[in-house]
Amino acid sequence: MQISDENSSVDAGIYRIGAVANLSGVPVATLRVWERRYGLVSPPKSEGGQRLYSKADVLKLTLLKTLTQQGHAISSLSSLALTELQAMLNDHRSAIAGRQQLDSKPALIRLAVVGYSMASRIETQRFMMTFGQTTLKVVNVFADLQEALSVGMAEPPDVLLIQMGSVQASVQQDLNLLRRRAGVRRCVLVYHFATVAVLQYLHSSGVIGRREPVTDEELSQIIQSIVYVDNTLALPPPGNPDTIPPRKYSDAVLRRMAEISTTVLCECPRHVAELISMLNSFETYSQDCLSKSTEDARLHAYLTAVSGSARAMFEQALERVAAHENIDLNEAAR
Repeated sequence: MQISDENSSVDAGIYRIGAVANLSGVPVATLRVWERRYGLVSPPKSEGGQRLYSKADVLKLTLLKTLTQQGHAISSLSSLALTELQAMLNDHRSAIAGRQQLDSKPALIRLAVVGYSMASRIETQRFMMTFGQTTLKVVNVFADLQEALSVGMAEPPDVLLIQMGSVQASVQQDLNLLRRRAGVRRCVLVYHFATVAVLQYLHSSGVIGRREPVTDEELSQIIQSIVYVDNTLALPPPGNPDTIPPRKYSDAVLRRMAEISTTVLCECPRHVAELISMLNSFETYSQDCLSKSTEDARLHAYLTAVSGSARAMFEQALERVAAHENIDLNEAAR
């Protein structure tokens, strides 16, 4: 695990104790006790006597909070450095991931984070719960892109997660260079301000951009979706219609699923069933579409393969939704 110098001048004290409590999840009273008894952090004071915590302080306190929630005593953690705390947390998560058996989702996602504030956010127990059985392991944390480029990755990540306030045109080259050096294709950029031109360029190079505010649930879904899609080995590659799995569910089953009312997942059974129905229709349309030339036939074969692959993927999604909602698909077929 790689984390930059905790006393970096770039990471000056900017947070007061109330903000730190909100960000780390450690109550103000507990923070004061921890500082007095164990000297966990030593924030400087403003001219008015207010403690000013750095982003690294917030990250360290977040890690301590998460580790204590897992049963570790604060007294045993007090002498550990930021890197040691992160390594302990990653060891704990790796052990959990090793015991989990997931059908199609990866048990472990390795994440490199650029931005201390983002790292503090994702290390909370609350955020980790949004990943369900999938374990998130933070293998690299950097203050900014320049530090990531100069220090390098301690361990190759599955996903590169970057938080920036303002995304300038100069970021494009640095970001692509970092991705090449790290050997990571999947990249998520969370930002406040950016021009359309920069965002279009980053999108064309495979970067997923989301403007703040982004909820924990949305960020979790983005990270999991890009890893899950890449690791779905059961689906055939587009362009080979002969290997597309046949339909698993009839129109009657899909109609039944669309009619089932639920109180969870924002009517996902209905939405997923409707998407499958639409993909079924387009798959059939592509197969039957008139081809005037060899090029037309190739295009329609490709569209058939793409829609069939997407349909098969959403059929898997329907099964996951049905299992979550305790819906018997066999019963829905009757």
